[in-house]
This record gives sequence, C-alpha cells and structure tokens, in this order.
Amino acid sequence: MAVYVLDHYYLAITILVTTAYQLLGFAIAWSFKFDKITDFTGGSNFFILALLTLLIGNEFHARNIIASVLVMVWAVRIAGFLLYRVLRTGSDSRFDEIRSNFFKFLGANVPLILNPRVLRLCAGFWIGQIIWVWTVSLPLTILNSPAVSDTSRNGSNPALGTSRDIAGIVIWTLGWVIETLSDLQKFQYKMSENKPKDKPVLVRLLIELAIPKIKYHSFSRLVCGNGLDIRPTLEMMVRIMCWWGIWILCLSPTTNGTLPSSSKSAQYGSIVSPLFTLILLMFGSGVPTAEKPQAKKFFLMSHGDDAEPEHANAWGNYKDYLRKTSVLIPVPPAIYKPLPQWLKNTVLLNFPMYRFDEGKDGTAALEETRKNSV
Repeated sequence: MAVYVLDHYYLAITILVTTAYQLLGFAIAWSFKFDKITDFTGGSNFFILALLTLLIGNEFHARNIIASVLVMVWAVRIAGFLLYRVLRTGSDSRFDEIRSNFFKFLGANVPLILNPRVLRLCAGFWIGQIIWVWTVSLPLTILNSPAVSDTSRNGSNPALGTSRDIAGIVIWTLGWVIETLSDLQKFQYKMSENKPKDKPVLVRLLIELAIPKIKYHSFSRLVCGNGLDIRPTLEMMVRIMCWWGIWILCLSPTTNGTLPSSSKSAQYGSIVSPLFTLILLMFGSGVPTAEKPQAKKFFLMSHGDDAEPEHANAWGNYKDYLRKTSVLIPVPPAIYKPLPQWLKNTVLLNFPMYRFDEGKDGTAALEETRKNSV
C-alpha cells in the first residue's frame, strides 16, 4: 500500500529531500573549497528521487518500475561521467571566481539556470540545482505518487504497452545512447594529446565509434564523408529527448486510464519538465554558453594580440565548421552546408543569438584580453 507523505503527489517530500541533499553538497564543497561534487550531486539527486518515490509509492507497476529505472540509469551515467571528468581535469573552471565566496557560491551565480546575466542576482548554483532537479523529476514523481498509482484510491494502471509507453521508451533510448556516445567522444577528444588546437571538436555521430563499417557504405561516403560530423551541442538536444521520453512514458494513466481530473491535470502539468529542460538548454546555460565562448577562443587564436602564426587559420577553420554543422539537429554536412541561411536560422534552430559577431563580440574580446593583460 502506498505511503502518503505530506501530500498525495509527493511534491513536498521531494522538494524537502532535494533541498537537504543540495545544501549538504554545498556544505561539503564550501568547507573543503573544491568543486569535485557539484555536478555529481545534481545527477545523483535524480537517482535518489526516483528510488525514493518508487519505494514509498509502494505500487510496483511495470510502468512505474521502467520509468524509475530509466531515470536512475540516466542519473548514474551523467553523475558518474561528470564526476570522472572533473577528477581527470582537476577542477571546474566555472567556479574559479566564486569558490571562496560563501554567498556567491550559494546564491549569486547561475551556471545551470536560465540567463546568467538576468538571474545572477537572485539565485545560485546550488539553489539552481534544487529547482532543476525537482522540476525535471516531476513526471516520475507524480507517476509514482498515490494520486496516480494507488489503484485502491482512485489511481490507475493501464496495461503496459500503450502507444505512449512505446514512444516514450524509444525516444528515451535514442536520446540516452546518442548522449552517451557524444559525451564519450567529446571527452576523448579533449583529453587527446594530439588534437589540433586550431580546429573545433566534432562529434562523429554513430560513425566509426558505434558502427565502424558504416562509413564504407556508398551512401554514407556520399552524405557523411568519414562520418556524420556534428557539434558537441547535440548532447543538449538528446538530453531534451530523454526527458520528453520520460514525460510521454509517464502519461499513460491519464490518456489510457481512469484518473480523476485533478490527477490528470497534475500529469499534464508535469510537461514543465521537458519544457524547462528545453528552455534551459536552448536559451540559458546550454547552447548560448557553449557556442560563443568557443567562437571567442578561435577568434583570439587568429586575431588576438598574442596570436601565433601557426594558428592563423583557426578562425577560418571555425567559420567553416559553423557553415557545415548544425547546432542542435543532426544533419549531414553535405546537406547542411548548401542550405539557405534563413532555413538554418529557423527550422534548424541556428538562432542568431548563438553566433559570435566579429565586429561586436570580437572587439569586446580583444578589449577584455588587453585589459586583463595590463
């Protein structure tokens, strides 16, 4: 029988657990002045909420188990990968300026929440993680709650195998596999000692790494060359896919069951999870904070005051990379490159806000480096 804790949707208990866990992480990170666990606490928090709500919900329906396991698998992978990465690299440069300031570390910098310039004054990394974890976990939290899954008290459990169950699992699986491969390839490239410094990193999606022989197929050679080269920001699109998959999978009790209107509204309302993920990664701390800083690096390699002759082509290489690779949606370079710019800017989501303007941003970058060198 389900355990009723504070409310029938487990909203209160999950926000309390998330807050306590994140503040514990903050206390450890602040006390020891390191950032080895900052991202790990975010990823592992998803695992805790998934396991907690499944166990206290005590309704081990197949859908609940599968959805919970998928979230826990996602959480273990991302938390483990981010912990391993920071242990290998030594530190997280995002926190260099705020690690020693209590209030900035807790509440005046927002690397994971919307626009840092807007929210820098009102939320912090750890506070941001509380909002992020709790909001994105809502579909599973509500599915595992008594209001939805306790069949003895107006809950509903339609047989597993609905179209939404299948679609959700397929979307999540595609997203998780591509995200895993993307992270692995990008990390291997960054840790490589022989990587060219004047060329941006490309992720070769499912080519050479996942199915090596495909690159020899005539169609693959025609469309992809030696692989489907895409930007590392692809991992943001497939992360969005993962959470759309979870929301769709969790929705069957509403669409195929007999829930009361309040529970249906709660399940539909949990769409804030994939929407929040989409907005966060497309317009906040995802693509905008990944694209321009990388462009700035290659611009300064060619045009900075300390530019070296061997890096003269760095900016040209980067602009060629932009012309042939899609920001979020994987499109073969041979197809993407000749497409009209208006199509890239709209349908393919290559918004102007992602682009580095040589006149405006380039001038600002040069002035910043000169100021810092004084």
